[in-house]
Amino acid sequence: MESLRMIENWPVDTAAAVVVRADGTVAGAHGPQEHRFALASVTKPLAAYAVLLAVEEGAVELDEPAGPDGATVRHLLAHTSGLAFDEDRVMAAPGTRRIYSNAGFEALGEHLAKATDIPFPEYLREAVLDPLGMTATELPAGGSPAKDAVSTAADLARFGAELLAPRLLARETLAEATSVVFPGLSGVLPGYGNQKPNDWGLGFEIRDGKAPHWTGEGSSPRTFGHFGQAGTFLWVDPDAGAACAALADRPFGPWAIEAWPPFTDAVLADLRAA
Repeated sequence: MESLRMIENWPVDTAAAVVVRADGTVAGAHGPQEHRFALASVTKPLAAYAVLLAVEEGAVELDEPAGPDGATVRHLLAHTSGLAFDEDRVMAAPGTRRIYSNAGFEALGEHLAKATDIPFPEYLREAVLDPLGMTATELPAGGSPAKDAVSTAADLARFGAELLAPRLLARETLAEATSVVFPGLSGVLPGYGNQKPNDWGLGFEIRDGKAPHWTGEGSSPRTFGHFGQAGTFLWVDPDAGAACAALADRPFGPWAIEAWPPFTDAVLADLRAA
């Protein structure tokens, strides 16, 4: 895919990108596929997947209490628990505002660890990483489920294929997780300002009609995924039948806001032409 060569022009020292189809075949790859990058908040969809698997296994329930008073596992996954961005401070009643929260995902990790008597990094590895063959991906012991994992483009391709055609999780569960939860809520999308509405699923941000946005103008409204402050992203576009991960070693900033959308549109154009 010629579009992936665009990462050569990004103002970063090292970058890698990969596009994968629903059947797990790699449509294109560029850059060092086995280089380990900090994921930052792209850790969150991995953590969310572990929690969703725990729900299917009966270890926890989406609507059981978790986090601040009145909040549930569902609220924490959907960034509607009311917890502040990066501290254990309640800013709103559960379900009333979309407050993007690292603290909420850390509360999720603690909740699951208590419910299963398994440290969250270990649960993530056993439930998600090992079954998908993501051997280069790691959340260190004691690391935050919100932001501390490391991974490679090759491993995120494996996760992207799972999100397109799940084999660990029931399709119905993934469909719920990638549909809007608590619709109509406004909130700030980090780096892109206030969004009305600021739609999220369960651990996944949903494209819908957001503008500005880190995906492309040609991305379907059903596109879901996540980006990270480490200069990383993973999107899944069900209408295109593909997922794309891009990893870089420069923190998110104006360069990414400028570079990522045209990159995504070029990838989608390549996929349509294939």
